[in-house]
Amino acid sequence: MKLTLKIWRQKNAKAKGDFVTYQMDDVSPEMAFLEMLDALNKRLVEEDKEPVAFDHDCREGICGSCGMYINGHPHGPLPGLTTCHLSMRHFRDGDVIWIEPWRAKPFPVIRDLIVDRSAFDKIQVAGGFVSVNTGSAPEANSNLIRKHDSDAAFDSAICIGCGACVAACKNASAMLFVSAKISQFALLPQGRVEAVDRVRAMVAKMDEAGFGNCSNTGACEAECPKHIKLANIARLNREYFKAY
Repeated sequence: MKLTLKIWRQKNAKAKGDFVTYQMDDVSPEMAFLEMLDALNKRLVEEDKEPVAFDHDCREGICGSCGMYINGHPHGPLPGLTTCHLSMRHFRDGDVIWIEPWRAKPFPVIRDLIVDRSAFDKIQVAGGFVSVNTGSAPEANSNLIRKHDSDAAFDSAICIGCGACVAACKNASAMLFVSAKISQFALLPQGRVEAVDRVRAMVAKMDEAGFGNCSNTGACEAECPKHIKLANIARLNREYFKAY
């Protein structure tokens, strides 16, 4: 396939960035999206040019560090996928592909397509720990949990903190991420001990980092590669109101 890539290039957070056009003439439909970028960078290095900087790690859809805007969608146009799982077979010969970093003030650009997502780490740290007894595992039937609750907690815990929800939101809200982290503990008895302190601290740190409020448009759920549900935000609000 022949493709035209419009890629955002920016040296650092303070530099002025712009889109740079690259032509790719031999893209295989079997390539992953990041492999296509690898091929571009290989060519740029051979031409003694600066390669495109982009985040990646596991390339297995687990870490979410590969996140970038592709044609206006966080992680790309297909739902339920991280960028590393996006295949070039979903593009057509002659396509123009626009690639840019997350656009949110709390996620400053480090270089090209890489943004600083440490604000998420700070929110997570603010949540603190869970008080549990150490030692041998307790008898399974001594602390019964409804399957509906345990399933909901697990569905919340699969959030990978990639930031797609922030990138999709017109207010750059982190409420889907924060609500998922709150919910995975709030739904289980192990998380109730620090529940009040946790929700207060995480919401305060979210506001301190500069994230906006929920826009109620649902863009975060639509673009989330792990299908984290908006119901978590309602739970976050209930936990926050109960904390005060």
